[in-house]
Amino acid sequence: MPHRRVGCKYRCHFNPLRFKSETARPCGNYSKIETGMKKNISRSGLELVRSKLGSKSIVMIGLMGAGKTTVGRRLAQRLELPFVDADHEIERAAGMSVSDIFAQHGESYFRDGERKVIARLLSNGPQVLATGGGAFMDAETRANIADTGLSLWLKCSHKLLMKRVRKRGGRPLLDANNPDAVMQELMDKRYPVYGLADLSIISRDVSHSTIVNDAIRALHAHFDPDLEQQNQ
Repeated sequence: MPHRRVGCKYRCHFNPLRFKSETARPCGNYSKIETGMKKNISRSGLELVRSKLGSKSIVMIGLMGAGKTTVGRRLAQRLELPFVDADHEIERAAGMSVSDIFAQHGESYFRDGERKVIARLLSNGPQVLATGGGAFMDAETRANIADTGLSLWLKCSHKLLMKRVRKRGGRPLLDANNPDAVMQELMDKRYPVYGLADLSIISRDVSHSTIVNDAIRALHAHFDPDLEQQNQ
């Protein structure tokens, strides 16, 4: 297969088994990568990612249960960057939990506060910033992330999302008679928008370190497109 560079003109997906790219439709100013890669990035590779980030933040996006906080925290450790959870910052600013904000003030009130908090946090890069599932749906927040961050979507199956969220409570949007149907509705609505992210990797039922490695390699390939040719 001829070498294709990963640039802003094309969306490229990495085959988890063969580590080969496939050119997809043009996608504006975004560079897209889906990975299932297992090799570790060298110390110099990690330094390259940190250097290329500059003052930008790596912004984790995805549905509840995708692993944004867990993977994001470990990714930050590997890159030796601060980790920030936007929902925790919202709770600290409001003096109450996300669930209580939803219950007492409604989703619209929460989204307004979320937008303001994320805008403030993005000015503190470089860092790894985990966001709530609905944050990237807001056009203003997406624009702020595009200007001052690099968005990384943890794409996850319905089955795995439900397996994870059932282990934990505090999910206001799933407080319904049929949470499975609600989750599917959220996926149908949000996944097309999540698809605008700069990078995407598959969140699978494997070790967290494996997903972190996928994320690091996606970041490295984004900043160094020649990495693809080296691994063919």
